[in-house]
Amino acid sequence: MTPLARAFENLQRENRCGFIPFLVAGDPDLQTTPELIAALTRSGATAIEVGVPFSDPTADGSVIQRAAQRALNRATTLAAIFQMLHQLRSTNETPLVLFSYYNPILQFGLRKFADDAARCGVGGVLVTDLPPEAAEPLRALLSERAIDLIFLVAPTTSDARLQQIAKLASGFIYAIARTGVTGTHRELVDESATLVQRIRSVSTLPVAVGFGITKRAQVKTVCAYADAAVVGSRLVAEIEEATASAKWRRAELIERVERCARQFGSVRRSL
Repeated sequence: MTPLARAFENLQRENRCGFIPFLVAGDPDLQTTPELIAALTRSGATAIEVGVPFSDPTADGSVIQRAAQRALNRATTLAAIFQMLHQLRSTNETPLVLFSYYNPILQFGLRKFADDAARCGVGGVLVTDLPPEAAEPLRALLSERAIDLIFLVAPTTSDARLQQIAKLASGFIYAIARTGVTGTHRELVDESATLVQRIRSVSTLPVAVGFGITKRAQVKTVCAYADAAVVGSRLVAEIEEATASAKWRRAELIERVERCARQFGSVRRSL
């Protein structure tokens, strides 16, 4: 059983809805990222998405784009992220999901990427722009190392494509609550519930809903029909605001992010 499968099994046993926070590795710096991961773990995270900064993040809204650029300005590379995660492994028990575009992985080398992810204890990988038709080489390498490959599914995903993704995905399926980019709307739309129903008709994997979740009330709504809620831009915005001043303090940043994250955890399932 993979770490993600075990985490969702525990949620089901405890009748809880999962909370999956997102941050960008290297924002504000790679020395602070492990402490932010620890804070998110304390807040009750089921898994934590660790974003790999990329220069052309087309699926992300302005908040995450700025975070990625700040990380790149500090020379945050995939190799440096793996080094950070390797040092973190002995103290972290929450499954980590590397959230990346395909270009950095391809440039790094698929086999080397899979090997390093395994050495760092990565539980899952989500590649935003990797279509299922081209996913088998990476999926096979990750599967050999008991690492889940997670796919995004949008309201516009066809039934044929959805069935194809269901055959390849593991860990969980990430349902995009609406079309567009991350963090640009405050309210979920009804199509997210319909999309989860479509996913459940072809897959028994847990379903996490994300894109635009900024309030605890939205998490409660999601928990009526999904297994977990993903919160990204809201937390990244906290990091941005807390480090806007040149005199920002790490302890204050960690406390602020943990306080923000706690409002999204410990929600009972209402399925």
